[in-house]
Amino acid sequence: MKYQHVLYLICALAFLPLHAQQISSPNQNFTLDFSVEEGKPTYSLSYKGKVLVKPSRLGFELADAEDLTEGFSFEKSETASFDETWKPVWGESSSIRNHYNELLVMLKQETTARMMHIRFRLFDDGLGFRYEFPAQDNLIYFVIKDEKTQFAMNGDHTAWWIPGDFDTQEYNYTKTKISQIKNSVQAALERNGANASMTPISDSTVQTALMLKSDDGMYLNLHEAALVEYSAMHLDFDTQAMTFEAHLTPDAVGNMAYMQAPRNTPWRTIIAGEKAGDILLSNMTLNLNEPTEFEDTGWIKPVKYIGVWWEMITGKSSWAYGDVPSVQLGVTDFENLKPTGRHAANTAHVKAYIDFAAKHGFDQVLVEGWNVGWEDWFGKSKDYVFDFVTPYPDFDVVELREYAKAKGVKIMMHHETSGAIRNYERHMDTAYQFMKANNYNAVKSGYVGDIIPRGEYHYGQWANNHYLYAIDKAKDYQVMVNAHEAVRPTGLRRTYPNLIGNESARGTEYQAFGGNNPDHTTILPFTRLIGGPMDYTPGIFEMDVSKYNPDNNSHVNATIANQLALYVTMYSPLQMAADLPETYEKFLDAFQFIKDVAIDWDETLVLEAEPGDFITYARKAKNSPNWFVGRTNDEEKRSSSIAFDFLSPKTQYIATVYADAADAHYKTNPQAYTITKYVVTSKSKLKQLCAPGGGYAISIVPVTDKSEVKGLQKL
Repeated sequence: MKYQHVLYLICALAFLPLHAQQISSPNQNFTLDFSVEEGKPTYSLSYKGKVLVKPSRLGFELADAEDLTEGFSFEKSETASFDETWKPVWGESSSIRNHYNELLVMLKQETTARMMHIRFRLFDDGLGFRYEFPAQDNLIYFVIKDEKTQFAMNGDHTAWWIPGDFDTQEYNYTKTKISQIKNSVQAALERNGANASMTPISDSTVQTALMLKSDDGMYLNLHEAALVEYSAMHLDFDTQAMTFEAHLTPDAVGNMAYMQAPRNTPWRTIIAGEKAGDILLSNMTLNLNEPTEFEDTGWIKPVKYIGVWWEMITGKSSWAYGDVPSVQLGVTDFENLKPTGRHAANTAHVKAYIDFAAKHGFDQVLVEGWNVGWEDWFGKSKDYVFDFVTPYPDFDVVELREYAKAKGVKIMMHHETSGAIRNYERHMDTAYQFMKANNYNAVKSGYVGDIIPRGEYHYGQWANNHYLYAIDKAKDYQVMVNAHEAVRPTGLRRTYPNLIGNESARGTEYQAFGGNNPDHTTILPFTRLIGGPMDYTPGIFEMDVSKYNPDNNSHVNATIANQLALYVTMYSPLQMAADLPETYEKFLDAFQFIKDVAIDWDETLVLEAEPGDFITYARKAKNSPNWFVGRTNDEEKRSSSIAFDFLSPKTQYIATVYADAADAHYKTNPQAYTITKYVVTSKSKLKQLCAPGGGYAISIVPVTDKSEVKGLQKL
């Protein structure tokens, strides 16, 4: 059912001074106050009478023009209420309620007669606000030098953060008090190690989404929504004032954003709640994005896939076909190039992956390293590095296309750009046409390394415009996009539902580059995933990477049970079984959960959660009575206690629990697991051991035959 109501009041509320405005959330828990004090616009946010965000400044510094920070007078305001329920193309729930009260304030800078509007939307789970520049004579083209939006905190909260960086989010998280961030950034950078492209900002800058917890137990999250034609926002911290301030990603000459009125900025978001699960279940980021204008979305389908990938990440195989220091497209004779014998993307090997996918019910097979140019692809400042259509001599496009088609499997395209964005745009139509002609309907794109042209950053306005251009162009060819190394998501999947995945964080690949912290996946849902799903690539069963490559001594810091749980806790409509087929063949009983787990959902619940410690989700599969539960754990041994009261009453289910064995440990015994079946109902409860770096996964299906429950223990 969809319902909507809009009410406009073009005046200030009668009981407030003319320059002050106030609205409350629909449930009356949140209160927003806005005022113009001595010409300076400010806002504050309260929850049940307690201040969450103290009076905070708003505005911009401009290049070659008077700043938009002061000298404002209040012109008028409009208030509105809005309530609808909409259905996403795919997602964590089959329907989403979008319910808010809105305040639009219209300000005029007296000395310049320029107009700046600020639109606030107050939901039952927090606040979103953005700047709007209407069409006007005195402000048409302008350049933002700095955004001065502030978030003044009401206390020295605990924070889960990564260092501010214009080019990467691929960091492990650090937990400190806000006041300790400044003295901890350098150590965080040193612990993280090198990355293909890193541009740290300062020792007092962090990235969004930023997760916070007050001493009295209030959870807050600072982020942005609908990042379009603008630079990504970081947060500078002032220890004395206990205030975060926006820090936009600059371009090659130091400007933050180029604007032409009428234009809106992205939304600045503050999600808050009394429980950690309130943050995880918020749909505010999605609701602040525009509905999709796609007329046809039937071609957009969630995907479960395997891939020729992990063997290259570990160093067992290679992307490159030949071992030469230099190649040039159109010049190098790849047919006569001596192969190394380690090239993974060859026809016979890919066929084996297709066979495995078909046997176990996977939709697609990702193949990386299939196209010419990988011999010198990275770090050479090459613009014309790939053409995205020419295969190596040992990769037969037509033969593999027909072989996969006969098996009911699709091959997933890979477009690595090496940061050469202009080159990708030159070839994009041809590349998407090639995909369409050869039955590829999904692409993993990559932006490894520094952006070309030099001086531009991964998170700047110029690159952000490109990412959306690629997604919009892909729509014309009915191609789904999974962008790696691109800007972090901000809910744009509502507007562009073919954006089925992003990386934009430290993923599983780093388990082969020295390892991720065991608590990493108990933090990401509170931070990176606030903006959208992540292609985390879970499912590693062989934790000793040296078994694949004797020269790589990395260790995957997780148990097998933990890896299974990630298919539930790390939401994505694009889920990879990332390990090698030969490894899964050794653990087919545990692999069964990966085969069974859904990738699109009717309903999502948070049963337990504390950032950095543990998360337990329950999700109901789309158009199915089946439920799946996942629990991930940090480095401490813990006990999880859950109730099955989310199940339908008077129905019996079989719950298959994939759990850590009693002696399991992510370092010393990661492959120790148990599989136990129980009969459960809505009155059942479970207490389950979680090993250090462990967790559990549960599949829950209704009983269809009484013989199925014979001999099973009842919970």
